[in-house]
Amino acid sequence: MTLFALLLTAILFGGMVFFSFGFAPVLFAQLPIEKVRPLLRGTFPYYYLVVITVSALSALVAWLASPLAGGLLGGICLSTIYARQILMPKINAATDRGDDPAFKRLHGASVVIQIIQIGLAGWAIVLLS
Repeated sequence: MTLFALLLTAILFGGMVFFSFGFAPVLFAQLPIEKVRPLLRGTFPYYYLVVITVSALSALVAWLASPLAGGLLGGICLSTIYARQILMPKINAATDRGDDPAFKRLHGASVVIQIIQIGLAGWAIVLLS
């Protein structure tokens, strides 16, 4: 069971790192901004659903091997639910109304959450390995 938890957590960690530091930056480098924004806006709901699902499964399986790892992964799940259901609509609304200061503040919060989540997933991998 520990191996399964480790694999799920590694998939979560790798997916989050790839999306944040691979997929999104490449889009900005390869496409004009007016193409990137709607593409990312359409991608984020699915990305968040994957993170919620994989982190929840990882948390349940990891709990048996390491309650701390399970708790960290549960925290990723809950904070992603917040990011998807509350923060993302606020970011989109700020963009739609052209409120650049609100967008920067809210987007900055989402970036901080994402970086913390990646760190927590990495910590969970260490605990499970």
